[in-house]
Order: sequence, then C-alpha cells, then structure tokens
Amino acid sequence: MTVRQSFVTISIATSILILLLSFVWQPILWLFIVVVPLVTLGIYDIVQTKRTVLRLYPVIGRMRYMLEYVRPEIQQYFIETDTNGKPISREFRTLVYQRAKGVRDTRPFGTVFDVYRQGAEWINHSLAPSSNLEKNPRILFGESNCSQPYAASPLNISAMSYGALSKTAIMALNKGAKMGGFAHNTGEGGVSPYHLKHGGDLIWQIGTGYFGCRSSDDDSEGGFDEQKFHKTASQNVIKMIEIKLSQGAKPGHGGILPAAKVTQEIVDIRHVKMGEDVVSPPAHTAFSSPTGLLEFTAKLRELSGGKPVGFKLCIGHKSEFLSICKAMVETGLTPDFITIDGSEGGTGAAPIELTNSVGMPLWDAIVFVNNALIGVGLRHKIRIIAAGKIISAFHMLRAIALGADTINSARGMMFALGCIQSRHCNTDHCPTGIATQNPMRYKALDVTDKGQRVANYHQSMIQHLVDLLAVAGLKNTEAVKPEHINRRVDGADVQTYADIYEYIEAGCLLDMPSVPKNWQRDWESANAEHW
Repeated sequence: MTVRQSFVTISIATSILILLLSFVWQPILWLFIVVVPLVTLGIYDIVQTKRTVLRLYPVIGRMRYMLEYVRPEIQQYFIETDTNGKPISREFRTLVYQRAKGVRDTRPFGTVFDVYRQGAEWINHSLAPSSNLEKNPRILFGESNCSQPYAASPLNISAMSYGALSKTAIMALNKGAKMGGFAHNTGEGGVSPYHLKHGGDLIWQIGTGYFGCRSSDDDSEGGFDEQKFHKTASQNVIKMIEIKLSQGAKPGHGGILPAAKVTQEIVDIRHVKMGEDVVSPPAHTAFSSPTGLLEFTAKLRELSGGKPVGFKLCIGHKSEFLSICKAMVETGLTPDFITIDGSEGGTGAAPIELTNSVGMPLWDAIVFVNNALIGVGLRHKIRIIAAGKIISAFHMLRAIALGADTINSARGMMFALGCIQSRHCNTDHCPTGIATQNPMRYKALDVTDKGQRVANYHQSMIQHLVDLLAVAGLKNTEAVKPEHINRRVDGADVQTYADIYEYIEAGCLLDMPSVPKNWQRDWESANAEHW
C-alpha cells in the first residue's frame, strides 16, 4: 500500500470512528462536522493531478495559493511604506483619496521623499508670484480645422471602456465629468448607455475592433461602418474622436477583454461572441499607411460634423511617427490632436513582456513628438495630450513643461472611485466594483457618491495646478517651459529639462541640411506611403 493510499484509508477510518463516537458522546459530533470536510478536501487534493504542491501537502498546501491571491493586499497594508509602493505609491494613492473625499490633503513635518536622491525633481518658484489667474483654464481643440472646436479642461478622464470597467464605474466617471465640466474618454469598447446617462462630455475612441461603428459582418476582423459612426458621432455629447493606434500597456497589440468579463450586454454593444476573449486586431483595416491614417482622420472629421479628430499611440520606431509627420507635410492634412500614451500606462490586462518591456516612456515620448511637430512647422496646429502615471498637479505641470497641452488620467480617476490597487482588474474579482462585471460586486459602487468624488478630485487637481503656476510666476499653462523643472542627475549635478532634453528649431526637418545629426537616420527612413 502506498503512502497516499494509507493516508486515504486512515482519514476515512478516523472519520468513521469520530462519527460512531458521536453517538456515545454528542459533542464529538462537532468534531466530525469539522474533520470530514477537511478529510474530503485532503482526499481530493491527493487524487487530483494538476497541482503537485497539493498532492504532496494536501489541505495545508492551499495556504500557498490563498496567500498568493491576497499578496497585493498584504503588501499594501502590512509591508509597504509611503514611498515604495508600485505601480503607484501610498503617498499618491492617499493624495487622491483625500482630494476625492474633500478632506485635508496637507502634509505635516516635511516631505517623505529624499530630495537629494538621483532623479529628485522640483519646480522653480518666483519671488513675484502671479495673481488673478484663470481658475478654470481651458485649452481649445480643433481651432483651425473644425466647425465644432472643443474647449477642454487641462485634465480629463483617460480611455477606459465599458467591459474593462463596470457599468456603475462608467456612470460614476461620467457623472463626475458632467459635474466638473471635463471630458470622459470612452475607451475602445464603444459608447454604451452608461456613458450617455449623465450627459458628461465624451471623447469617443475608435480602436482596431471598431466597436460601436463595426460592420455587421460576423468575422474576426470586423470593419468600419460609416453610417454607424455618423449616427453616434453626431450626438451632441460626443465632443471629440480619438483613433487608437496603440496603447502604453500593450503597444503593438490589440485591446484585451477577458472572457470572464464578457456579458451579453457587452456582446450586443461590441458585436462580438459570447464566452471568448475579445482581442482587438493589432492594426486597423480602414487604412494601412501614414497617408491613409490622415485621410481617415479627415473622413471622421467630416462624418462627425466638424468635430476635432486625433489619434492615440505609444511611440515605438521613431521613423514611423516621422512618416506620419512627412504625410502631414505632403498632404496638408493634420489631426487636431495627438494623444501620447507612455509605456508606463495601462489599467487593464496585458502580457507581461509588453507591459514591462515595449514602448517609449512618457517623458521621452512627449519630448520626441513635440520636437517632431516643431521640426515640420506644424506644432501650432496640433494639440498634444499626455497619459501615463500622472496623479498629482506637479505630474501634470511636468508633462506640460515637456510639451503636452492637456493631461489624461486613468489610474488617478480609478483611485477617486475607490480603487485600492489590488491588481485584480483582469480577473473579474475587483474588490471595489470598478473593474468587474459581477453584479454582486459592482452594485456596491454608489454612482452618486463616487461621481462626486471624481468631480472633487478633478477640481482639486486644477486648483493645485493653478497654484503651482502662480508660485512659479507664470500666467497660464502655455508659459510653462522645460527650464522651469529641475532634476537632480547625480550628486550635486542639477539640470533643467532644457539641459537634459534636446529641443530642435522650428521647421528644421523640412530642409535636409538643417536636420539635426541624431535625427537624420530616422528622418531619411520615414516614408509617407508606408510605415
């Protein structure tokens, strides 16, 4: 008899003995009630073949899997300090919670950060602070190309689709956007009824799956349907259109909605199949070249009735973005905005190799895109939106100093909803009802309360952004320049962003002799007719 067979035999015999003894002394019955389930579980663990740990250590081996499941919570509440948490530290999570709740967000006893560490950053203040700044600044999109330009807030909700987020989370975000007068990006999952319920301004994102404007053909690729697009884009609540080329969490890879989160309602909205992962194609089928992208942009602007249209991407090969710039010069067609997603971005499911090791980080990407548009003489026509771990007003100001016009926030807005960074977004087990389609979970998220918190967080961020401008002696966001932000490079070596990053001359890419040496190879490789 093997050891396993002996264990099973002894376990069964012990259970029977306890049961018989319970007839003699009734309190033993409670022991039977406790022991039998454990014995049954132990027998199952021994005979199953999928987990070796459980076969070797029946019952007690399950502690390993339980600890693995709750590890993020244990890390957060018992091990993590205020500054070492990842991806977002406790210091900044707490900041969002406080501002969303409208409670005191000041800090006593000085900063918790080491200001002498490599990479420490700060903004120069002025002995002549500015006064009478605009309390609700707006940035105009589509001024030169559109009959319906949009005056946007400096901070808006980044792309998170219905499906990735629950219906109550979507409604709360949109309610907050309506209350605070800022925009809510739909994500690539289409415009759901929950995006429309509270009337907040929407930026409709069109991904490679064309959800919401997808042809009725039942194939894996789908296709773009002009009539469906026109019908939705003509709604007054849709303020801008964003073509998604790639995203920071998984650049070069289509969006992923795990099958566990696909409900019948999502199937009906997206025109996809039940019980399968919804994986968007990695590339668009409506165009296949830089020139085609710009022609598609112009088509969407026309079909939407003259609303601003742009595209979103995480920068990869520099020559491919420069190909788009060359196409702009050659065709005269330009987007109204470009959204830059840093490789540190991402709120949903992504393969670990892509989320960790693919794509250009946000700071480098903003500088590159800003320079490229300056180099072809088109920066004044195109707005830049930045997205990627922007949580505080200083994070906003830093991105603006590098070249952004406005900011999109995803994780900041999720924290405002009550996200605790458990990192179960892709499992449908979100403990706060935000990233789940389980009604037992998402019904616990109160739309009215969380919508107010989203509006509070936005209002506080704008207020602190304006305060930072004032202490720096600046009148508006357009006055923020790279030289206003300092960064400790090493020891006593401190540089401004103007020293760290190279900024090129306006129009220098249009004349080959004036192209900077380190731009020449990528510029020569760029072609408006292909990527």
